[in-house]
Amino acid sequence: MREPLLRLQGLTKAYPGVVANDDISFEIGTGQMHALLGENGAGKSTLVKMIYGLVQPDKGKMQLRGQPYAPAQPSEARRNGVAMVFQHFSLFEALDVAENVALGMENPPPLRDLAKRIRDVSHDYGLPLDPHRLVGDLSAGERQRVEIVRCLLQDPKLLIMDEPTSVLTPQEVDILFRTLRQLSSEGTAILYISHKLDEIRALCDEATILRGGRKVATCDPREKSARELAELMVGQVLTPPERPARPTGPVVLQVENLSLKSNHPFGTSLKDISFSLHAGEVLGIAGVAGNGQDELLLMLSGELLAPADRVLLKGQPIGQLGPNARRKRGLASAPEERLGHAAAPDMSLTANALLSGADRKGLAQGGFIDWKRTESFAREIIARFDVRTPGPHVLARALSGGNLQKFVIGREIELKPEVIVVNQPTWGVDASAAAFIRQALLDLASAGAGVLVISQDLDELLEVADSFAALNEGRLTPVRPAKGLSVHEIGLMMGGAHDMHPAHEAAQ
Repeated sequence: MREPLLRLQGLTKAYPGVVANDDISFEIGTGQMHALLGENGAGKSTLVKMIYGLVQPDKGKMQLRGQPYAPAQPSEARRNGVAMVFQHFSLFEALDVAENVALGMENPPPLRDLAKRIRDVSHDYGLPLDPHRLVGDLSAGERQRVEIVRCLLQDPKLLIMDEPTSVLTPQEVDILFRTLRQLSSEGTAILYISHKLDEIRALCDEATILRGGRKVATCDPREKSARELAELMVGQVLTPPERPARPTGPVVLQVENLSLKSNHPFGTSLKDISFSLHAGEVLGIAGVAGNGQDELLLMLSGELLAPADRVLLKGQPIGQLGPNARRKRGLASAPEERLGHAAAPDMSLTANALLSGADRKGLAQGGFIDWKRTESFAREIIARFDVRTPGPHVLARALSGGNLQKFVIGREIELKPEVIVVNQPTWGVDASAAAFIRQALLDLASAGAGVLVISQDLDELLEVADSFAALNEGRLTPVRPAKGLSVHEIGLMMGGAHDMHPAHEAAQ
């Protein structure tokens, strides 16, 4: 039995119309690897925010090392030895590593001394960093190292990690796990949040599972299968996506020898990109964040224009056409960033349905909007994709991340496109919603559409893709059949191994 480090007793937090956490009680032992599992909206984020001092509980109490613990703000949590690595990094790209680390410290030492500490600590924990490199020049995995090393400099007793492997290659995941196991052996407890259940089973020795704001189970995840854990999270039996055999048709989307400069100062320019996507095919493109995925989506959606003859839709050049013209011709797209890019935060779901459906669904004609028809379209999306919301009048920003993702992906699928390009289709989405979205994409391919899925989730790509390629520093590896690819081979491709040759034709 481990000595309790943190004890939660009856933590409750309510917001207007919803109880985010309802009487949550459990313990985290010293040096323990403890997983926190649950669907989107289950209450995980609210709970860790209370532990980290970002949110105050309405009821209940906490004890840290046997003493009352009620941090009023994160700085107080950090002084008590509680640190957190967030899913979305809080780094300034125009500053170097040492300057970013200093900004996160209460009383930072002189930069020269801090740089030495960063080198020493990062080396000791197998996460080497150059303190003088600009963050804008770092890979996603290296940026995560900055966040982790910033926490380690505080000598934490509890380290909270939120979806830490979503931006890492398999090889980088192995390095991270070695670091976390080293921390655990030294007595640091890890509270680990992830939707990747096989990782939980490999790393953690206890799991607390939340559903609808309540704790529904505590178990040893090593004694459960990934499916059993997922079913505890959602409260129902899950069925894997159906993948009936389907023939592929003619090429519907083709990119030929395309090089394109990024429109972001720290973006990744595309270099000599070539691939073909066939009707009925699901092409998966992997890559660690920051290797050109955003630029590829922008180029294919029409937000970033390219030479006309380098991008062909059903044999016709579209490189100089914008997003609306491409949608009208049958190419739909959904970017990674849900709020602010895929959806306008302060517009209703009805208005957001109009944004991409105006032409293809005939929602606006002669300069007049048919609001009744537009609302009907929004209701169709909500019903078919099980979007949990009071109705289409609700603002996009009021939806949880997972529900907004279902709405955005559903909106594009309901356009009945001949080609769809999606980036991170199940980012931050729980197991049941992710399974639903993946099945919808497979159904679209079965109906004859070409589907291109850009994702950092290798399990997702291997589940849905017929063919596979990887982006590294803006270059695309040759397309290979997905069947038979090992995670090790995929990791090498993501890391820049461009000489892995089996041609795309072998997949057809």
